[in-house]
Amino acid sequence: MVTPIKWLLPPALSQEVEGPLAMEHMRVGVGRRALEYIPEEALQRIISTLANKNDEIQNFIDTLNQTLKGVQENSSNILSELDEEFDSLYSILDEVKESMVTTIKQEQARKSQELQSQLSQCNNALENSEELLEFATRSLDLKEPEEFSKAARQIKDRVTMASAFRLSLKPKVSDNMTHLMVDFSQERQMLQTLKFLPVPKAPEIDPVECLVADNSVTVAWRMPEEDKKIDHFILEHRKTNFDGLPRVKDERCWEIIDNIKGTEYTLSGLKFDSKYMNFRVRACNKAVAGEYSDPVTLETKALNFNLDNSSSHLNLRVEDTCVEWDPTGGKGQESKMKGKENKGRSGTPSPKRTSIGSRPPAVRGSRDRFTGESYTVLGDTAIESGQHYWEVKAQKDCKSYSVGVAYKTLGKFDQLGKTNTSWCIHVNNWLQNTFAAKHNNKVKALDVTVPERIGVFCDFDGGQLSFYDASSKQLLYSFKTKFTQPVLPGFMVWCGGLSLNTGMQVPSAVRTLQKSENGMTGSASSLNNVTQ
Repeated sequence: MVTPIKWLLPPALSQEVEGPLAMEHMRVGVGRRALEYIPEEALQRIISTLANKNDEIQNFIDTLNQTLKGVQENSSNILSELDEEFDSLYSILDEVKESMVTTIKQEQARKSQELQSQLSQCNNALENSEELLEFATRSLDLKEPEEFSKAARQIKDRVTMASAFRLSLKPKVSDNMTHLMVDFSQERQMLQTLKFLPVPKAPEIDPVECLVADNSVTVAWRMPEEDKKIDHFILEHRKTNFDGLPRVKDERCWEIIDNIKGTEYTLSGLKFDSKYMNFRVRACNKAVAGEYSDPVTLETKALNFNLDNSSSHLNLRVEDTCVEWDPTGGKGQESKMKGKENKGRSGTPSPKRTSIGSRPPAVRGSRDRFTGESYTVLGDTAIESGQHYWEVKAQKDCKSYSVGVAYKTLGKFDQLGKTNTSWCIHVNNWLQNTFAAKHNNKVKALDVTVPERIGVFCDFDGGQLSFYDASSKQLLYSFKTKFTQPVLPGFMVWCGGLSLNTGMQVPSAVRTLQKSENGMTGSASSLNNVTQ
């Protein structure tokens, strides 16, 4: 009897196919034929589960291989360091021994010199004394009183002046050298107790205390137990698009921040161009670094987009985050298409007379996306939900530009703000300076100074589009509407250029202003259609 198929599958999957298989068992019995009626969706889920499990196992194998390689490399490094430490210790002992030997030899030489000098003096004194003694002995045999008296006076004078009677018959130095003896019992005991330094325990990162805000990340950690020998910490971080355990393959290298004295560190000025960031930290004493903490993954959610070259006007030169007005855009292509008829024509095309047939199809996928006076380029990422923020900076000599959002259905001849499918603020530095909000061909003049950088806040679900001075976070203008389609960031440029800064979180100051803002002002609401 064939085992029912539901017992051959993981519990979760067996439940998914249990119903269809049960009906089939009732119809044809438990047998081989039942295997032929596994629903295709269930089989797809089985395949997906197996593939994911294979990826997890392969990832774990890569981690094990990497760890094994690290053990071998680190062991070799530690052995080399141990040899260096002992060589250094031996060198110090040799130096100390040499110094002590020199001291002993110097003391020996000093005492020997003192004794040799004293010995020489005694030998000379003894020789003189023996000579005098012999002379005195001979004088006793003199019979003449006068000669005897003379000899006796000489002997007396010589005895009085004899060095033998002025000598100190005590050695100036002793043969004792015990003052240079050593006792290495304490040092020997210390050497015998040599052992590996205690490795600092791995710190523990506290995700609750970590903060991700304003394109900055504050990471906080603590030690599992107090360790007064900790000298500093090393924090490592890297960007990733996976919210699970760190992967070995297809991952960016860890970036290192060394010599952190506290148990908290803030990384600021980041560009959040990935979904997550991994963090790990290790403690170090004067000689050794401890193990890494368990990695912590923090979400770094932000809107990342580039300018869509395929959607741009042919008179715009577009790169990832930059767009510049190009008055000669497509001119060569136009000449080739029109042939000899244009040989006599020259000059820069007027901004109001732009060719629509000169965009190279290989570069621009929709060469007629924008034309005429719609000098527009859109972002390549649609906003369908949530709150998002990006900033725009115009070149100083830019004559005219607009910044806003638009539906994908924006017409190729449409200018931002002149239709009910686009919202923007417009800056005009040509002939006269104007700063205005535009929507549905309605204009609201803004009585504020044009900032160097404009921050754009889009709350899709809340139906709000606001513009800020990116530096001071002063509110410039807000649209209140109801977005019924995904919107794309939109930009218009004439005679100048714009640069974008994306991968940014909604600044805390902007969130605070949004919460405190009570609806739209009368002047703002005059440009809004509640539903588009």
